[in-house]
Amino acid sequence: MRVLLSGGAGYIGVHTAIALLEAGHEVVVVDDMSNSSLEALVRAGEITGAGIPLLVSDIRDEARVRTFVSENAPLDAVIHFAGLKAVGESVADPLRYYDVNIGSAVAVLKLMAAESIPTVVFSSSATVYGQPERLPLVEDSPTGLDLPNPYGKTKRIVEEILADAAAAGPGVRAVALRYFNPVGAHPSGRVGEDPVGVPTNLMPYVARVAVGELERVGIFGDDYPTPDGTGLRDYIHVMDLAAGHVAALENARPGYEVFNLGTGVPISVRQLIAAFGRAARREIPSTVLPRRAGDVAASYCDPAKAWNRWGWRAERSIDDACADAWRWQSRNPQGYRTP
Repeated sequence: MRVLLSGGAGYIGVHTAIALLEAGHEVVVVDDMSNSSLEALVRAGEITGAGIPLLVSDIRDEARVRTFVSENAPLDAVIHFAGLKAVGESVADPLRYYDVNIGSAVAVLKLMAAESIPTVVFSSSATVYGQPERLPLVEDSPTGLDLPNPYGKTKRIVEEILADAAAAGPGVRAVALRYFNPVGAHPSGRVGEDPVGVPTNLMPYVARVAVGELERVGIFGDDYPTPDGTGLRDYIHVMDLAAGHVAALENARPGYEVFNLGTGVPISVRQLIAAFGRAARREIPSTVLPRRAGDVAASYCDPAKAWNRWGWRAERSIDDACADAWRWQSRNPQGYRTP
């Protein structure tokens, strides 16, 4: 298949590009480079030995994107990664999040209709579950729009839009992948997570502490009802997540479906810090801070549906993820800006 990746130069997008190319597919990328790097795609091409056509553009620029797509036609599918993703920023600037995240999804669906592209895989999020009522989370666990931040609300709204589009368009295949917590890097150490500014996610923050760029890790609360008092999350290696996208693409059916992509193994904040310390062979300094508003004590999934339907499941452990993330960070202490 020839697949368009919107936002394909970002962290998850570029790892998925590698997985698709290694599985024998072709990829083309549209990315506005607001939170990604051209160097990431260059390295992905070097790893796979494949060319990756790129259009630097907002996916909502209909004229430019249509021209690019016609130059690379025919396309068989779109994997839609493009969007804004910082929870705190979404609270501070909600209109921008609604504009970009919902607008980009509508633009993708309009493009698909105009170009007769039947399949879309959407980068959704476990945030659509809000405060879990029961664990582990399964695909029919309660979701809603009374979520604690606009980021999660945009993901849930786009899911509804996809469901409606699939119901209205015979033959449309729409799959929403609810990610849990992507971590790690490509095992080569050449491609990894390179957030702009101070990281907002735990593992890249820990990695920058380990490499000496930041002083210590803040642990937001150690009094949760969990084994060590810190929050439990489901951390999935980004290469397992990338393989999940390949499986979703290759097994998509007409209509709309949702799948959890996680490990089903809850890992605490302290356990992740300790695992990274083992990988880096150094102590990771940390300090306990007050709880953050909106954080939940635990969130992890039952990923059985993806195994039963696609034969996919996560294969890599938290130690594997930390080892690969440390290889990336230690070899690229300034990310893709390293000479």
